[in-house]
Amino acid sequence: MGKVIADQSMSLDGFSTGPNVAVGNGMGDGGEQLHEWMGWEDGGPAARAGVGDELTPFDLLKRSGAVVVGRRMFELGEEPWGEDPPFHMPVFVVTHRPKAPIVKEGGTTYTFVTGGIAAALARAKEAAGGKDVAVPGGADVIRQFAEAGLLDELRLHLVHVLLGDGTRLFGRIDPQRVTLERTGVIDAPGVTHFRFRVRANG
Repeated sequence: MGKVIADQSMSLDGFSTGPNVAVGNGMGDGGEQLHEWMGWEDGGPAARAGVGDELTPFDLLKRSGAVVVGRRMFELGEEPWGEDPPFHMPVFVVTHRPKAPIVKEGGTTYTFVTGGIAAALARAKEAAGGKDVAVPGGADVIRQFAEAGLLDELRLHLVHVLLGDGTRLFGRIDPQRVTLERTGVIDAPGVTHFRFRVRANG
């Protein structure tokens, strides 16, 4: 049975985006620094950071059968992801506003689910067919999954930069409801990679 896995890059001061997030500035001011370790600009893996491709979000997508994202992440990402998005699998968007599915090239279909995170995950697990389900964000969706006990693993890439402001990955999380158990750590130039088992408390 596949796992439900969240993957996020975060600055040393706890932000998963910079300030002033908006359409056209999806990572906020300075937030692109959080992805530089992956080599986005040349389409390559994380070789520049001294780690293998198995640590990147690209690998998580390769092993997953479906994706769950929040509506805000979808709105910020739809344009830059383009007509052939990187997912190549069903993507379920958690939202309060109904919308018809959007079919893109390469096997990506955005399906909008209004029943909350549990309903979106149920749809994703069915579509994944036993493979992992990836939860790339945003931060609030990851928090909801963790607090509800729906997240098996968090892959956290702690990037050695300070952003000063932006979206806090753990800004609204209830620490009494979630325990993170570290299962792996790899230090690399400019970034430290953590894997955590996620356990909900009650």
